[in-house]
Parts: sequence; C-alpha cells; structure tokens
Amino acid sequence: MTAPAEQQPAVDEAAELEAAVGQAIEACGGDPVAAVRALIVANSMLEQELAEVYAKASTGYLRGRRVTARKDSAPATGGGAEPIPGSRPRDPE
Repeated sequence: MTAPAEQQPAVDEAAELEAAVGQAIEACGGDPVAAVRALIVANSMLEQELAEVYAKASTGYLRGRRVTARKDSAPATGGGAEPIPGSRPRDPE
C-alpha cells in the first residue's frame, strides 16, 4: 500500500493543472476552443523565441549540442541535431 503522503504531490499537481485550465478558459471568455487556440499561439511564440536564443548562444557554451526539434513542431532556425559549421565534434563520453 502507498502512504497518503506519497500520493499528495500528484494530487497537488492535478489541482494546480485544473486551476490553470480554468484560468485559461476564463481568460478567453469561457470559450474552451479560444483557450486552446491562444495556448497554441503562445506555445509557438515561445518555441520561436527559444530557437532565436539557440541561434544566438555561443557554440562553446552549448559545447556543440543542440536540442533536437520535436516531430510535431515546425522546424526551428538553427535547431536540430546537425553539427554547427566550424565546430569540432563532441568527445565521446
């Protein structure tokens, strides 16, 4: 059996998620479709901003590594697993 204390974080996370869902729908005048649309637009903007940050970050700081693009997202500028021109290959660990 699991102790109630072990289940508490999952309950808190679920309650926080439900509260966030309610806030998003309320912010869109109670229209769940508009809330989903707004969240998709916001997510796209954040992905574009992240792609710009990766494009501006130095190769030395990133050690030649880039985060691979998700299959369901549009290709990001400078993203993907391609090696960066002029960078040396990463040492095997």
